[in-house]
Amino acid sequence: MFTDDKLAKLREKYGNAKGADIFDPHFREVAATQFSESGGRKWPFAGVPTFLDAPFAADAESDNFADLDIALVGVPMDLGVSNRAGARLGPRAVRNIERIGPYEHVLRMVPGAMARIADIGDVPFRSRYSLESCHEDIEAYFTKIVGAGVIPIAVGGDHSISYSIQKAVGKDRPVGMIHLDAHCDTCGAYDGSRFHHGGPFREAVMDGVLDPERTIQIGIRGASEYVWEFSYDSGMTVIHAEEVPKMGIDAVIAKAREVVGDGPVYLSFDVDCLDPSFAPGTGTPEVGGLTSREALAILRGLKGLDFVGADVVEVAPQYDATTNTAHIAAQVLFEELCLVVEAMKRRDAGA
Repeated sequence: MFTDDKLAKLREKYGNAKGADIFDPHFREVAATQFSESGGRKWPFAGVPTFLDAPFAADAESDNFADLDIALVGVPMDLGVSNRAGARLGPRAVRNIERIGPYEHVLRMVPGAMARIADIGDVPFRSRYSLESCHEDIEAYFTKIVGAGVIPIAVGGDHSISYSIQKAVGKDRPVGMIHLDAHCDTCGAYDGSRFHHGGPFREAVMDGVLDPERTIQIGIRGASEYVWEFSYDSGMTVIHAEEVPKMGIDAVIAKAREVVGDGPVYLSFDVDCLDPSFAPGTGTPEVGGLTSREALAILRGLKGLDFVGADVVEVAPQYDATTNTAHIAAQVLFEELCLVVEAMKRRDAGA
């Protein structure tokens, strides 16, 4: 029963407390990173938008990405889409989402206070018309980032960008991959191009930068199953969307951790892994996908793996008047940031 005595104690403790007066030690540490001395916080709807409200470092490349641990990078290119275009607008849409973070309540961490993170802008493309030169530019830019010892997290753009990013992060040794998607994206070249968004991971395997036996693809479904035989032939593990509720989230997480093991791993998240009811703003939606809660639970269950890069792709905001797709993508970006920060801290501790 809530008594007058209990009320009196609450009034004594909280009656004159300000928003920044937090009593729990852990939450007080979090609050200290967010409140000013006067007790105010940054307005989420004011200022210039950046990924996850991170500092903007437009001149990062000229300084060889000095003073950065993690770079958030926009890749506004969608010349590789096979259906609805528009993912070139994804980075801008994700930047415009407010109130993501700073605290991850499940993982209990504030990534922005644990690492040097910046939005370094977009890949500097030479041409908006040439798919081939765009991939050259992506590979060159991410190679510079990785070469500087900085971990990249990309926001696309169509899924073909992952191939050229993996050529950078897997240059010295092939990486494993956790891939959430409706499609395996291991199709061969067609319509005269091998750079389309349906085949980045076949190309990455064939180039020796992606280890297929340390790759798991989660959420796969739809009418394109017949073109994904490369995934099975190469030794990738495929979990279809309808298998996820049958297995249970914990079993999916356990399988992912088993497949990738202790080696370096890349995380790729296509928003069409989600059911269109959650994320309609994408180029190739497939009904019957994961819920946003399932996807976030899977991501959070990957804490502790050795992530060396990540991306979230295929946000085409013009197909979603609600902005829900961009909002989910921003939350996924935040989860990826948490996982990468955790991996970085573990590597530093073991060094």
